Amino acid sequence: MTPRDAADDSRWSDLDRPPLNAPALRRGLVRDGGLWCDVDVVQRTGSTNADLVALAERGDAEEGAVLVAEEQTSGRGRLDRRWTAPPRSGLFFSVLLKPAEVPVTRWGWLPLLTGVAVATGLSRAAGVDTALKWPNDLLVTVAGEERKAAGILAERAGPDGVVIGVGINVTLREDELPVPQAGSLALAGAVSTDRDTLLRGVLRSLEQWYTRWRTAQGDPAVSGLQETYAAGCATLGRTVRAELPGDRSIVGEAVAVDGDGRLVIATEAGVQEPVGAGDIVHLRPA
Repeated sequence: MTPRDAADDSRWSDLDRPPLNAPALRRGLVRDGGLWCDVDVVQRTGSTNADLVALAERGDAEEGAVLVAEEQTSGRGRLDRRWTAPPRSGLFFSVLLKPAEVPVTRWGWLPLLTGVAVATGLSRAAGVDTALKWPNDLLVTVAGEERKAAGILAERAGPDGVVIGVGINVTLREDELPVPQAGSLALAGAVSTDRDTLLRGVLRSLEQWYTRWRTAQGDPAVSGLQETYAAGCATLGRTVRAELPGDRSIVGEAVAVDGDGRLVIATEAGVQEPVGAGDIVHLRPA
């Protein structure tokens, strides 16, 4: 990819939200023998995932390419939900991975792996407690309530690639949140909201977890991913409602994440049902 560094824009006058330093990010992340081969920061785009998928399918991006946007106008989450935020208020980025050593049947662990990496990176760099909501949300606590501060979206890119998109609310204020259930690192009391520091921390953590998982040929138990995900997952042990494809839903206790990355729900009928796709709602205790 050709570097297109984000530049200052006169309409961005919020001094609390400085632009990312693309050259410094490259110096800190791109190294011989490392995963990240390029860090490209653009000022504004519709979707970093859509852009990077297109680059990968044209053969214009290699594994380890990172695309970051200061502002994303058509960001998407699961089920085609929109993800919007003011310019420079968060981290909106996508990475291209090509896990050739890993059977395709285990690629479904990549969003969960990314969740673990983001949670680990933010815990170190932002000093904020986080929890994972299966399958691809990151929760923080704001005023005693669980709120979503980050989301993850994985998309295939050609026959051998996966693009992982991450959106993290960093400095959003209460009046800027898209929905009341949303939160941000700042509202959760983060000790640092320096986006350069946070992005470096998250990408270094992602490189470590991806390398460990790939070395284990995607085995979630051998790599430690399954155990670590379960330890940080706020969904486990909760009563949940799973809204499934085909307008079906089930209610029960989330008891495990199985070897395929599916959420296992124990229903009142005594059946343990694995859920591989669907919307999970954490139900408040009676």
